[in-house]
Amino acid sequence: MLDRQPALGPQSVAATTAPASPAAAAASRRILTVAGADAIGPSLVAAGVDATEANDAATRARGPLGAGSDDVRLVFDIESGHLVHLDATREDGAGIALARGADGFTQQILSAHLVQRLTIVRGELDARDFYSAAVAAGVNDTLVSDFANAFAFDFDLQREVAPGDIFEAGFEQRYNAAGNPVGVPVLVYASLETAAKSRALYRFTPPEQKGAPGQKDATGPKWYDANGRSTVRTLMRTPIDGARISSPFGMREHPVLGFMKLHRGTDFAAPTGTPIFASGDAVVEFAGLKGPNGNFVKLRHDNGWETLYLHMNRILPGIIAGARVVQGRQIGEVGTTGRSTGPHLHYEVHIDGQPTDPLALQMGKSSETLTGAALKAFDALRDRVDARRSAAN
Repeated sequence: MLDRQPALGPQSVAATTAPASPAAAAASRRILTVAGADAIGPSLVAAGVDATEANDAATRARGPLGAGSDDVRLVFDIESGHLVHLDATREDGAGIALARGADGFTQQILSAHLVQRLTIVRGELDARDFYSAAVAAGVNDTLVSDFANAFAFDFDLQREVAPGDIFEAGFEQRYNAAGNPVGVPVLVYASLETAAKSRALYRFTPPEQKGAPGQKDATGPKWYDANGRSTVRTLMRTPIDGARISSPFGMREHPVLGFMKLHRGTDFAAPTGTPIFASGDAVVEFAGLKGPNGNFVKLRHDNGWETLYLHMNRILPGIIAGARVVQGRQIGEVGTTGRSTGPHLHYEVHIDGQPTDPLALQMGKSSETLTGAALKAFDALRDRVDARRSAAN
């Protein structure tokens, strides 16, 4: 298959010497990838197909293929400027097949043909970072953030992991009939074993909490241990992905003011634009620019605790005083506004009005455990993942 051809013209078509079929030995076969259904007609004309036939074929194909700019693969036969046969399909195999008949084209709607595979990879942390070790082990780079989020309540991936710690990841990926991956992989299993503790988690959404097909659940992925107990705690250990701790809670020499001062929170250094998440269900008490705090958000959580997020590059729309947010919802982006020496998140937790070291806080156990039909569905998922893990080891 050729590379995607955004521009039309003779150079966008590749012909093969193989005939289309014994019945059309004089016809030449062409294979072409175009940028969406709207490009079918012009591309066929550019390949030498009669304009009326090309437009007819494009009109027929547009319905089954749908709107949008997803690539469409065309396999078609031309004989003396006439279209003998055309297959127009998307990446998943869905589309339409047209064949010339006595009274014009006959058509057949092609259904998507996808298979889903579960892959298990296992690796060991190296001296660099989790990202490099995970990718080297075969974890798709788009899943590294999901893996870190799975352990948001159990591990501080900056301070509680070390070279030699063992991780395992299981992810599902769809493949088309040609064996090519379709769409993005989904992480369904994550485990991490350190010298101090180990944790194995399964991603599952109870049936009654699932959104519409293709719609992301508003509360984010749900992770459970092998017994169906949720990992969710009062607050996430860290409200930001992939950041390093640049300044912990406690007394320090202030980097701008130059004198010893209590550092009331924890600083997480990260590039400008890195997402910041609400560490728990809460109501927004304040959101806006506030002196040396820069762009600043203050949340009051359901148990009365407060969390503060300082120096943001921007606060997301909808994060306003009085708004309700759920744990894991993005509220802003890392920046360096206010009294700041570089892009980072200054994060504070207040209990009864007193600042508390967020990394030393005991979050307690989850109160959510699956039961009934939800537990039965979860057990089936867990057993399938475990069976695949056993086969992989």
